[in-house]
Amino acid sequence: MLVGSGVLLAISVAGLLMGGTLTSGGPLTSNLESARAASLTSSELPSGSKQTSTFLLLFRSDSLMANDPAFKSAVVNALAPIQGDARINKLIDPYNATDPRTAQAFISRDGHEALVSVELKSSGTQAWHDYDALRGEVRSSSLSVTGTGFVPINQAFNTTLESDLQRAETVTLPVTLILLVVIFASIVAAGLPLGVGILTIVGGLAGTFFLNRFTGVSQYALNIVTLIGLGVSIDYSLFIVNRFRDELAAGASREDAIATTLATAGRAITFSGLTVAVGLSAMLFFQGTFLASMGAAGAIVVAVAVIYGLTFLPALLSIIGPAVNRLRLPSWLQAAPQGRGVWHRLASWVMKRPVLVLVPTVGFLLVAGTPFLSLRLANGDVQMLPTRIEARQGWDQFLADFPGQDQTTFYIVVDYPDGTPLTSQRIADQYALEQRVAGIPGVLRTSSIYDLDPNLGLSDYERMYTGDPSLLPAQVRQLMSATVGKNIVLIQATTNSPQTSDASRAIVNAIRADIGVGDGGQLLVGGQTAVDLDVIKFITDRTPIAVGFVVLVTYIVLFLLTGSVVLPLKAVVLNFLSIGASFGALVWIFQQGHLSNLLNFTPQSIDPSIPVILFSIVFGLSMDYEVLLVSRIHEEYVRTGDNTAAVASGLERSGRLITGAAAIMVTVFLAFGLAEVVIIKAIGIGLAIAVAIDATLVRALVVPAVMRLLGDYNWWAPRPLRWLHERAGLSDLGVEEQPQLEPAEAVA
Repeated sequence: MLVGSGVLLAISVAGLLMGGTLTSGGPLTSNLESARAASLTSSELPSGSKQTSTFLLLFRSDSLMANDPAFKSAVVNALAPIQGDARINKLIDPYNATDPRTAQAFISRDGHEALVSVELKSSGTQAWHDYDALRGEVRSSSLSVTGTGFVPINQAFNTTLESDLQRAETVTLPVTLILLVVIFASIVAAGLPLGVGILTIVGGLAGTFFLNRFTGVSQYALNIVTLIGLGVSIDYSLFIVNRFRDELAAGASREDAIATTLATAGRAITFSGLTVAVGLSAMLFFQGTFLASMGAAGAIVVAVAVIYGLTFLPALLSIIGPAVNRLRLPSWLQAAPQGRGVWHRLASWVMKRPVLVLVPTVGFLLVAGTPFLSLRLANGDVQMLPTRIEARQGWDQFLADFPGQDQTTFYIVVDYPDGTPLTSQRIADQYALEQRVAGIPGVLRTSSIYDLDPNLGLSDYERMYTGDPSLLPAQVRQLMSATVGKNIVLIQATTNSPQTSDASRAIVNAIRADIGVGDGGQLLVGGQTAVDLDVIKFITDRTPIAVGFVVLVTYIVLFLLTGSVVLPLKAVVLNFLSIGASFGALVWIFQQGHLSNLLNFTPQSIDPSIPVILFSIVFGLSMDYEVLLVSRIHEEYVRTGDNTAAVASGLERSGRLITGAAAIMVTVFLAFGLAEVVIIKAIGIGLAIAVAIDATLVRALVVPAVMRLLGDYNWWAPRPLRWLHERAGLSDLGVEEQPQLEPAEAVA
């Protein structure tokens, strides 16, 4: 086993060293209407593909006006080192703009700022390197200079995510080691789970880079893989090492201890890994977004954790043997004599008054979830970056100071797949469409090839655009080049409403409801508001199927573990309590803005990917604890046939470990809660809250109360299913089984 684990490690290290570049795109599929609109403008219009290679420079002086000769001279001198640079395709400033409207738009409202737009020849990571080099050459002694735009913002997300990952690892590993020492009271035993955790992360990251060779994987995946991998691998190792030590303490030989450990704890972590992987599989239903690749990457790291937990760790324990207890320390988690531990007493106390415990606890969880009812979804933007970053500061400054930048633009693409868009009938349809769009409440203005002169009418435009294009004025030909393609015409509409506002969304819906393009035309609406609506609809439409699949498969896995049809139902219901409470906390903190000063973020709508990611991970991890707890209770029930005693004994034997494992999980997740990118911060804090609730209120109070009320019905299954479970050999726990009665017989 050690040799096989060594081979896996070598492959993982090689894959990690080969690395690769992960994507940074948001959750957008090529099938969405807004994506098709963007694709058409990018392919048919010369300016359509340039956004991804631009950056902006903002020059400001509190004393000079942008039109002052001294200000202009300072800008020209600052730009001199990059003028004519081979890496630049185009550089536009207020002083070289040929269009007076552009020159005016490049000066701020108060007149103290000038904007410079730089278009690079490169794209992707090369554009980042070019930006860094060019930005370093632009300096001014009299003006402040701020860089922002698509290239630096994209780069800022990448570098901030990398620093978030490094910070989380730096915080997590030493704190986790301290907690493991407290749990095991042995430095040798504590080092084993941490070592397995590090190996799992290496394997998970290598698997992620390997996956990236076949499909795009978001850069967020590295943080998620590390977060999940470290948490579950330490959890699984914790239970394997603890069970091995318990068997040695009970007098078993080294070989017998390993055999029993794998038959019990090994079986439990196998089923637990399945449930976590099933939870993560929910993200696979969102093909075309980065969520699908994150689900696959998460499943890979969970598989690596289970493999190491079932091979490398048992092999290492068989070599170490009793030495696993060396370098012992006093432990507050040391197991008490059977029947006298705090968890046994807690379970007994709860089961004496199950209704009294159950009603207020469930009531609290339901109330905690109520903020989720006011959930508002919107794709994350630059506000997810911390305000200390220049690209974020510059973008906020750009939107606030320059005319028109705080407005929202809708890109209306009229597509004619069968030919030219400029026939007499199609021109008439487009002209009428623009008039209708201009009349939509909230639309400030429209812009297209039909807005050259208010004195021109439809007949004038028909004559112009169906005649010889070479006879048109140069300014008109330039406008047509920017807005008319082989098969499309672009119409723009503008509103003063923010792009994620309900008013802007209402305008998009109103435009899409228009069916008057006729003559083979197809109307597509693009822009950020349209993207928001499309992504939200895409995710909400697939969520019921994803949730239903996860619940069904999890139910089957838990039946295979317990042989009961009641316990899986109970587990699913309680899972939704934990998830609801964590979702409520997510909205309360990140959308409503509570704790925003303490946690240092800008309150904002929830990115639609966050609930999907949280559900997938929380559902799996909640089932993780359910499996680890119920498997021990089931073991005791099989041995004794007494439901109440089995619950108390099972909670006593696993409760302290679940608490310790949860403390480690919460530590790992809170370390990611220190992230500066809001999406990672929200996921980390949301998971920490969910695990804390699940390991305390749910597992310690709700589970024993419900299992006491259900009694022997906990373990009931129809005879055919029970026979199938027994025939499959899934009930073999290596302990002597007591005859089990039907619930009616047991309570008679």
